[in-house]
Amino acid sequence: MTDFRQIPSVSDLLLTPAVEELLRTHPRKLVVDTIRQVLDDLRASLRAAPNSSPDLSPSAIGLLVQNAIAESVRPSLCEAVNATGVILHTSLGRAPLAQEALRAVHDAAAAYCPLEVDVQSGKRGSRTTHVERLLCSLTGAEAALVVNNNAAAVLLVLQALAQGKEVIVSRSQLVEIGGSFRMPDVMAQSGAKLVEVGTTNKTYLSDYRNAIADNTALLLKVHASNFRITGFTAEVSIEELMSLGRERGIPVAYDIGSGALRDLSAFGLASEPLVMHS
Repeated sequence: MTDFRQIPSVSDLLLTPAVEELLRTHPRKLVVDTIRQVLDDLRASLRAAPNSSPDLSPSAIGLLVQNAIAESVRPSLCEAVNATGVILHTSLGRAPLAQEALRAVHDAAAAYCPLEVDVQSGKRGSRTTHVERLLCSLTGAEAALVVNNNAAAVLLVLQALAQGKEVIVSRSQLVEIGGSFRMPDVMAQSGAKLVEVGTTNKTYLSDYRNAIADNTALLLKVHASNFRITGFTAEVSIEELMSLGRERGIPVAYDIGSGALRDLSAFGLASEPLVMHS
């Protein structure tokens, strides 16, 4: 049976070559915490197998500490095989970047770059201008802004256009998207007031028209990207909603979900609304 008194102390282990090397490249707290965890694990294994004879020398345990830290700081993201049948799988990082995009990221991040400097004037610029120009050219939009995700974009639109006011949306479009982002919750967070119109399966233009009031700030259409309602249904097109918005002087927002930039139906995928057609 192993005598637990043979297990070296934290102080002894801090003097081993392996741990001294770690202290030169890692925070002391991380090293000490790892030593304690290794010692706790070692004691637990000895209790479970009292007749075992592990090497309890400081140098041997120092190597265990070194291995434990190497494992703890190893990147958790690695290449994976997508065998789910879902091409753009959110949990698997959606679409892999093309080699051209990877090279562009490397070239921009590997050295200093004029991220927020106007090269012509030498004055401070805006980091949004680089991508805005390209997005406007690609989509035909008048302006563009890149944010973290779809929910963030919707939140900003609602806060900017409808905070404290009413937003009219079809009851069938109060969706929940990945990450548990629910449209009613996003709307509540923005400070806008939700006005549901229509029914689960049918919504008409007259439903929107009849719900417009003095406090109406926005007409909202949401693309149900991850589910379908089929059968006895009716839905108002974005063209009809835009016409009503122009008639009543009310802005219209269209949450198109994934925001496809190319029609992928030719490749056997379901058709999605294109940004340039929205």
